[in-house]
Amino acid sequence: MGLADSMRQDWDARARKDAFFYIASWRKDWGVDDFLKSGEEDYQRLVVPFLSRYGFSPEGKTMIELGCGAGRMTHSFATRFRQVIALDVSAEMLRRGQQILRGLENIAWKHANGVDLSAVADESVDFAFSYLVLQHLPDERLVHAYVCEMLRVLRPSGICLFQFHGTKEPTMNWKGRAVWAFVDTLSRIGLRPAARLGARLLGFDPEMAGKNWHGIAVAAETIAQTVKDSKARVLEVQGEDTPMVWCCATKTLG
Repeated sequence: MGLADSMRQDWDARARKDAFFYIASWRKDWGVDDFLKSGEEDYQRLVVPFLSRYGFSPEGKTMIELGCGAGRMTHSFATRFRQVIALDVSAEMLRRGQQILRGLENIAWKHANGVDLSAVADESVDFAFSYLVLQHLPDERLVHAYVCEMLRVLRPSGICLFQFHGTKEPTMNWKGRAVWAFVDTLSRIGLRPAARLGARLLGFDPEMAGKNWHGIAVAAETIAQTVKDSKARVLEVQGEDTPMVWCCATKTLG
């Protein structure tokens, strides 16, 4: 099974079990209103400051959201941008998002292939955004590929804003790391049912088994080089060497 198929299957399973929790796992009792409210709070907290600093107004513009999930932030984007292209690797997540936001007609829901943004034309969007997505990707090459793709579809003078995991420091003790390494290895070699069973028996959530949950850390300087190689320019980086690194970039004119 390839990486894309693995991601698709795992995120579909998580969406069926509890879409809201696996998107925003800091809470377990989400209702629709609270879920969307948290997306609006993150829009104000995370997006507005960047857009304001660079004089970017969403009015009349098109954007792409990589990893839209069930539409937690898509709602906030759709009330401000002329059109939102919402992509996700999980058809189940997309179905849930369409159901929740069925009254908004300016959202184009697209099933991502897990590898690139081939469904989106070159230089066709004004803003590209990704949050709590790249941190789950199981291969560093895939992270860089998606950064290249977001910049490919960005118009000159457009803005790209994305978050990734940028620390090599462990976020759990050695016992926890050893358990997850064992479970993730089972998943990686194709023993996915065994990986889920092992996680459950060890008291962990089986839906978090596999590297497409735990993801991969990527150094900020390598992301900056990928931006440069894509004929784009880093505007700013925040949170270097943390699990929450933000990169804001723009397409180089000419």
